[in-house]
Amino acid sequence: MVDLLYKWPVAAKFGSRVPKEKFYEYGNVSTAVREKFVSEVQRITWAYKLAESTINLPGNATVPEIQVFQIDTKTGEVADQALSAIDKAIQYPIIFEITRRSAGEPQVRMAAAHKQLGSGAPKLSTYYSTGWLPADAERQSLPTAIGLPTLYAAILEPLTPVTVRPGEEMSAVADRLATVRKLEREITALERKLRTEPQFNRKIELRRTLKTRQQELEQQR
Repeated sequence: MVDLLYKWPVAAKFGSRVPKEKFYEYGNVSTAVREKFVSEVQRITWAYKLAESTINLPGNATVPEIQVFQIDTKTGEVADQALSAIDKAIQYPIIFEITRRSAGEPQVRMAAAHKQLGSGAPKLSTYYSTGWLPADAERQSLPTAIGLPTLYAAILEPLTPVTVRPGEEMSAVADRLATVRKLEREITALERKLRTEPQFNRKIELRRTLKTRQQELEQQR
């Protein structure tokens, strides 16, 4: 897990508070998810808007803009289901900054899912996150990019367990992430079977399969 925060451009500052109830009105937000908003979320702020009009980088249909949302928590955490409800309500990729107080000191972490826009509801990967950092920690400048799609990929790359390949579309990154998660589950299951398998020949077969899956995992990363 990486520890970094980005220095968002002053020109992109938006700073608009969004009532939690707005997200209840969108789509099929279950009672359980609403309860998470109520118990975990103190305040939601639409903090920055990265767009051609604010930072002079062109977007496209898959990444027309990038939004930064700040989530102030009540409990120190916010469930992925709540983040997903926000993500599905906003038709742009979102980077979340989640804040809490620990031993009286403010802390922040960055979280995001790879988001694919289409004609229907956005498709979201698993959420990935940095570690917790002091709120006044030094922030890094945004990665150099020629457009919003490449900027989005570069912002997310440190958070995720795969390296974005040159010229790779975000949809392809999301597909590789799904494959990585599937292979990781298979490897965990194989390792568990290997520990309990009493037959020697079967152990050899399991080790061979396990090695193949581990090689496939490395190729995907």
